[in-house]
Amino acid sequence: MPQDDIDIIGKSVKDMYGTFMGKVIGTMTDIDGSIQTVGVDCNSQGLQQIQFDQLVSQGDVVIFIPKWRLDSQRLIREKQLTLRRLKALIDIVSDNDDMKEDAEIIHEKYKSKLVTLDETERQIKAILEGRLIELDEQLKSAKMLVFDAKLQHNSDEISASTFETVKICTSQLIEHITHETAEISNVQKRITELNVEAQSATAPSQQVLQDSALTYLDNSEQPQVVQSILPEAPQHQPITSTFNSPIEDEALPPVPEAPVEIEATTPFTAPPQQVTTTTSKDTPDDNDWLARMEAQ
Repeated sequence: MPQDDIDIIGKSVKDMYGTFMGKVIGTMTDIDGSIQTVGVDCNSQGLQQIQFDQLVSQGDVVIFIPKWRLDSQRLIREKQLTLRRLKALIDIVSDNDDMKEDAEIIHEKYKSKLVTLDETERQIKAILEGRLIELDEQLKSAKMLVFDAKLQHNSDEISASTFETVKICTSQLIEHITHETAEISNVQKRITELNVEAQSATAPSQQVLQDSALTYLDNSEQPQVVQSILPEAPQHQPITSTFNSPIEDEALPPVPEAPVEIEATTPFTAPPQQVTTTTSKDTPDDNDWLARMEAQ
């Protein structure tokens, strides 16, 4: 057994937020001498067997790390590495299509790894949700202790110093609960972000692995076909075909010629001449008509 491992015996055990938990009184070892669990005397809670990897020695104190934290960190680390390798695989295939067949085999390997991590992730999420429920209950209990202590103080059942001691102890507990709750929320958020990255990494990878460089060439030829079709069917052909009909040839030429001549002549000569002549000849015509009527 290494000398460093023996040094933990007799040390005080605290959690990550400084709360005293108990004292190390012994270890349980495997047949090869490696430590499996550590016995911690937790006073009224009795002897607790804690996994050795959940304890970290720091000076005269041993720090206890919750199992949910270790499991979630391991999950995040493995998933980040898997996603980085998938992205690197996509870059390799996009640069060299000759490695497509080899990349498909490796892609299936990492894809199955993500499936395994998804199962572990579901278990960790359930543990985190359960821990949040426990912390919420502890927070409610701590607040009730402070409220009840205040009632006792106002009713002169306890002294002011005792009430202050209750406030200090419960405020420390509430602070620890708040820190752990925030840490769990951050872990949940990071797991959700990794799920989004996994979806965006696996979907493009399937496209790249299934579609070779020929697909991009086919896509580039499609706009060329469209461009070759456009000049072959111009809009002038239906227009010329309509003008070639004999009926429209007879009807259309006089239509533009007539308004052009009228519009050219009417604004200059026709209006002033016609107005002046008609107005000047109105009186003699009327006199001749009256003379003929009197003669009859």
